[in-house]
Amino acid sequence: MPGHMNSQRRQLLLGAAALSAGVLPNVATAATEPLKVGLIVPMSGPFASTGRQIEAAVKLYIRQNGASVAGRQIEIILKDDGGVAPDVTKRLAQEMVSRDKVQVLAGFGLTPLAFAAAPVATQAKVPMIVMAAAASAVPQRSPYIVRTGFTLAQVTAPMAQWAAKNKIKSAVTLVSDYGPGLDAEKVFVKGLLEGGGKVVDSLRAPLRNPDYAPFLARVRDLKPDALFVFVPSGEGAAVLKQFTERGLAAAGIRLICTGDVLDDDLMASIGPAAAGVVSSHHYSAAHPSAENKAYVEAFGKANPGMRPNFHSVGAYDGMHLLYQALKQTNGDSDGDKLLAAMKGMAWTSVRGPVSIDAASRDIVQTVYIRKAEASAGSFYNIEFDQADKVRDPGV
Repeated sequence: MPGHMNSQRRQLLLGAAALSAGVLPNVATAATEPLKVGLIVPMSGPFASTGRQIEAAVKLYIRQNGASVAGRQIEIILKDDGGVAPDVTKRLAQEMVSRDKVQVLAGFGLTPLAFAAAPVATQAKVPMIVMAAAASAVPQRSPYIVRTGFTLAQVTAPMAQWAAKNKIKSAVTLVSDYGPGLDAEKVFVKGLLEGGGKVVDSLRAPLRNPDYAPFLARVRDLKPDALFVFVPSGEGAAVLKQFTERGLAAAGIRLICTGDVLDDDLMASIGPAAAGVVSSHHYSAAHPSAENKAYVEAFGKANPGMRPNFHSVGAYDGMHLLYQALKQTNGDSDGDKLLAAMKGMAWTSVRGPVSIDAASRDIVQTVYIRKAEASAGSFYNIEFDQADKVRDPGV
């Protein structure tokens, strides 16, 4: 490691020999410049689990598939945006493009942060691979955005349909008050109404420092058949703990949710409060495919004590998309050429079959209905139904 390490910049050069956090000399191999990827994720703050999962998946993908593609060394420059201040994300994106000369931007833990960085991608004409942020509108903010994660509307629609078919005639919605939450609320209300049910109230909790107690008290008073919940990854444990403590389950109110609430990364800390909760999502660590079993095993070996979650898969597939696009361009990192290669791409992910819609640049994938059950000394989301080739419903 060079002695002149600059502690102000956190940079990852993910090579075949080492994975190291620090500033490493920018050495080109075979007279070919490395392809630099600016990875902006929350590594600190309330959504740090999202950043940790994305970082771990990116490292794993490069370890498994090599640090060079089509003659280009892949250099990952990792920056922590803290997860809550869009102006910080935008500044980091600008610095990466102008100073570090990144040719691809990636990561983006929450929707407001992706929105903030979108104009930077447009101006610089660099692909922006959104691995986590899930509002339907994200790809519309820049023609250079491609999403490999999911949308909240996409995973909510099958849950609304399932609820209507499974004796849930009345529900209350409780969502975090920002883009993805509003998408989830709108899609769930529409789906339950179309199935013959009704939503008796729609509650919105603040994104920052939420206190769920008054909302859950309101739900208990309304006595619906079910409470539908969306909160971003990292907040699910608090919701489930309070749901149980405040007697909603004992009162016969069912909790149904999107998979963010039952994040695989948090299932150990949620524990028995998750038992029996039905959710809809595009990935579970318990997905029974051979590809996923190998992924979970490799992820666990590389990251002791961590279970891969849906954000890790958004990142893993984001790297796959980049690698395959580079192969198609024969190593040419021109933004428009990479983007053209990404549009319409399809592959078998660890989550199941996925593709990038050529027109919307959004992901098309299977959405699973799962039930949280005890297995091997912990709780897992066990899939029991699915909807195939689900697109964002366009809220």
